[in-house]
Amino acid sequence: MQAKTKLIVAAAALSLGGAALAQEQEVKIGHVAPISGTGAHLGKDNELGARFAIDELNAKGVVIGGKKVKLVLLPEDDASDPKQGTAAAQKLVDSKVNGVIGHLNSGTSIPASKIYFDAGIPQVSPSATDPAYTQKGYKTAFRVVANDTLLGGALGKYAVGTVQAKSIAVIDDRTAYGQGVAKEFEKSVKAAGGKVVGHEFTTDKSTDFSIILTKLKAKKPDLIFFGGMDAVAGPLLLGMKKLGIEAKFMGGDGICSAKLPELSVGAMSDGQVVCAEAGGVEGEAKKSTDAFKAAFKKKYDVEVQIYAPYVYDAVNVLVAAMVKAGSAEPAKYLPVLAKTTDYKGITGNITFDAKGDIKNGALTLFTYKAGKREQIAVVR
Repeated sequence: MQAKTKLIVAAAALSLGGAALAQEQEVKIGHVAPISGTGAHLGKDNELGARFAIDELNAKGVVIGGKKVKLVLLPEDDASDPKQGTAAAQKLVDSKVNGVIGHLNSGTSIPASKIYFDAGIPQVSPSATDPAYTQKGYKTAFRVVANDTLLGGALGKYAVGTVQAKSIAVIDDRTAYGQGVAKEFEKSVKAAGGKVVGHEFTTDKSTDFSIILTKLKAKKPDLIFFGGMDAVAGPLLLGMKKLGIEAKFMGGDGICSAKLPELSVGAMSDGQVVCAEAGGVEGEAKKSTDAFKAAFKKKYDVEVQIYAPYVYDAVNVLVAAMVKAGSAEPAKYLPVLAKTTDYKGITGNITFDAKGDIKNGALTLFTYKAGKREQIAVVR
């Protein structure tokens, strides 16, 4: 009887020990993006990018501090709403995540960054481009894409220098992202000697643009720039066609999705739209991005929209810092993450500057032909 009791106690101890070990080996990575609302297709694209990276890392096996760990994704929906974004951030903090990937929008990333900073949890955004995101002095905030200063600036120069637009109109959706990229674009156009004939405003929920487009039509623009996301850009293009506005249409990474032709109900003509995506690789390096997109399509049976490759890189950069630090504890790996230098991602080399911005961020310019995106050039 005594021997049997010892066996039972030993088995119980082994079971408890195993449970404790399993708990120690779990590394939680939070992810926040709009999974509901008009930006849901982009948010799901981001979430799948995170899942792809985590599934791949778990399959390969990740060892941190000499112990094999299991990465677990904790996804949250912020619906592109700042209040819901901060609530999602607090929920992740309360769940004691080891790091966060997101948010998708600048308008949600910026207020959430204070919550992560106060908790000491690193946050890597794969898509927030407003310069303010990394200018708050929060040492936990990083991004793997170029900001609006480069994005809007490059598009402004391209509009005046390459497209040779003589009369340019601007529309923005009043979000942090939309206003930011439109402001930098307009500034760049004027610096390049271009002429801005009008600036109109809408919202990220609007569907009827007849009033603002009628105003702009009277000013005869040969190019219209939109600061906002594809869910609004699509109907805008449709509105332009209905009013007979044959201007070129430009925008930042927010409109540069695979779904834009569908959202515009086929209203865009070949070569009419020019957009920029933060990030860019050329030559041999481009093969890694193309390979990811092919594998993504095979795994999920959907095309990459915009940001999934940057989410994939963001997850890998975060985990690489944990591995190098030998710890998944935020306080221990944060200094290592901040010193990330020449990490070879599928979207290019990643090096963070003192503010958490990516150094020497590249941009890729695209247009659309026959309903498909075509790369024009990589700008640095």
